[in-house]
Amino acid sequence: MKRLVKEAVFMLLVLLAVTTGLDIWRSRSMPQGDIPHLVAESTTGEQIDLITRSHEKPVMVYFWGTWCSVCRFVSPTINWLDSDYDVISIAVNSGDNRRLNGYLDHHGYGFTTINDDRGALMREWGVSAVPTIFIIQSGKVSSVTTGFSTPPGLWLKMRMAI
Repeated sequence: MKRLVKEAVFMLLVLLAVTTGLDIWRSRSMPQGDIPHLVAESTTGEQIDLITRSHEKPVMVYFWGTWCSVCRFVSPTINWLDSDYDVISIAVNSGDNRRLNGYLDHHGYGFTTINDDRGALMREWGVSAVPTIFIIQSGKVSSVTTGFSTPPGLWLKMRMAI
């Protein structure tokens, strides 16, 4: 039993090291300090000024796609966090607003979504993989992660930003 616990801890540490290394490698072209200016309209017509919002409280910015298999596991967590935190999602290459809103409604997602139907915001932010999640505080990147993220991990990142 003792050996099994040691192996499990070792595997967990290896997994943590690999995922941290991937985050660092993928985020090398992403904003590290000030974020790109982002004023946009959501798929429901809401005007969003990300920098202004981030001065009021931390904002989670979630780059994702309806076509992304990993996003199918991360999006429910983002939706859960949206009930307590400010979440702005950016749907990349996911169709027009009607199709995107239908997808959000079908899955019961209530997070605010900007449609990046041509991937321009993704390129501007240097995002190379989805899902990518930024925590923005006072117009600056507080944290960035890519790929699969656990509910406790994302919740902790938001708590640390407050």
